[in-house]
Amino acid sequence: MLILAVVALILSGGVTYLAYRVLQTRIQPPEVTTKVVAAAKKLDLGSLLTKEDVQLIEWPKSTPIAGSFSDPNLVIGRALMVPAQINEPILESKLAPKEAGAGLTAIIPEGMRALTIQVNTIIGVAGFVMPGSRVDLILIGVPPKDVKGAKGEETASKIILENLEVLAAGQNVQRDVNGKPQSAQDVTLLLTPEQAEKVALATGDGRIQLALRNPMDKEAAEPPLVVRTSLYTGPTMEPLPDGSKAKGAPEKPPEKLIASKKSSGPAKTAVLRKKATPTKVPVAAPAPPPPPLRVVVVELIQGSRRAKETFEEKNAEQIETPTLPDRKPQ
Repeated sequence: MLILAVVALILSGGVTYLAYRVLQTRIQPPEVTTKVVAAAKKLDLGSLLTKEDVQLIEWPKSTPIAGSFSDPNLVIGRALMVPAQINEPILESKLAPKEAGAGLTAIIPEGMRALTIQVNTIIGVAGFVMPGSRVDLILIGVPPKDVKGAKGEETASKIILENLEVLAAGQNVQRDVNGKPQSAQDVTLLLTPEQAEKVALATGDGRIQLALRNPMDKEAAEPPLVVRTSLYTGPTMEPLPDGSKAKGAPEKPPEKLIASKKSSGPAKTAVLRKKATPTKVPVAAPAPPPPPLRVVVVELIQGSRRAKETFEEKNAEQIETPTLPDRKPQ
């Protein structure tokens, strides 16, 4: 009986599994796929697509992608406006217009301009300005007298443009994966036509400096003109976010430089001495005022006669006692 029970259990399990597989294939038919064009290898920004750069991959027909291609000939000869990874579908939004060329010219949006300025290690923020970075453009020169804040022929600095996108650093149009500094002799910026005119004029009017900024910071600071005199005046630290001032180092007593001339020769000896701090003389506290005298009023009653006597207390423990008159017998 035990052997029969084990055999029956095994048979029932096998029949249940087979029934489950048959029902599963009937309820969920095999997924229908289609062919889409995808990248056959890793492609950089501005790459001109060739037959070896693309391939056809299977893609579920139930979830189509807008802007995809099923014929590789439709994308061959066009440039990529964004980098692409292997097996990533090639979409219309990622491609430059037809006959737009390749490289940097293909990634310039319509209505924008690319302008290149010469930089060095300092201006290029030590090589950390890379394609895709956001920078502010600072002009250092002598502004005209009619400019607000200008003081004659005094040198000043001003941020003339903010949040500019860097298209290329030197010949590189692709950001370094490791984020390492890259030495470049020029930087190409993406500008509007009006901004391009402003930058071209600034390069001939003074020195240009780049300030690297956070790409998530979209707000315009619009700082005022800074003249050379302000370097020697004003606060040395910005206030804290809560509005309070940062605590600086404790103030030191002023020091005075005393120069004495020796009679033996023309040499001078400089002695650095601290200014003497006046010593405060302790002042004795005034003596407390004497406590007020206590006044005691005593009322004497002799039959129908009443009299009051006033006494002043000389000692807290000893009080004068008045002498009472002798009582006459009635």
